[in-house]
Amino acid sequence: MQEAALYNPEPPRSAPAGEPVQRPAALSAIIGRIEEAIEQETAGIRSNPDFDIKASNARKSRHLYELNRAVKGLPQTEVPNEHREALTRLREKLADNEKALRAHLSAVTEVAGLIRDAIQKADADGTYSINEFGAGRAA
Repeated sequence: MQEAALYNPEPPRSAPAGEPVQRPAALSAIIGRIEEAIEQETAGIRSNPDFDIKASNARKSRHLYELNRAVKGLPQTEVPNEHREALTRLREKLADNEKALRAHLSAVTEVAGLIRDAIQKADADGTYSINEFGAGRAA
């Protein structure tokens, strides 16, 4: 019977009134992982042109999912001060991360504009006009 429980575990039950609800992981550990992921992304965006933003977003999404599960149903008044301080620190790191992402997006937009302008200029210089290939010439 114990083997069956390993393969088909029962869904978690809510704790009786007055008992703390079991969390999937320690809240401080989850917040720490999120902070680390945010710091790595911010540093990567600022220093590595080949930084994989897509993989970083996937990592952040997993961590935020964990955080949501950990705090689900937890009233704000029950969040210990140590977690409040960690969440405040996390907010500050997220603000810094947002600045780095905005700067990155601005740079990408600028480069895309330069490329677009170069293509338009090349198209407009007559190099590839119909007259250059003989279709517009009189026979």
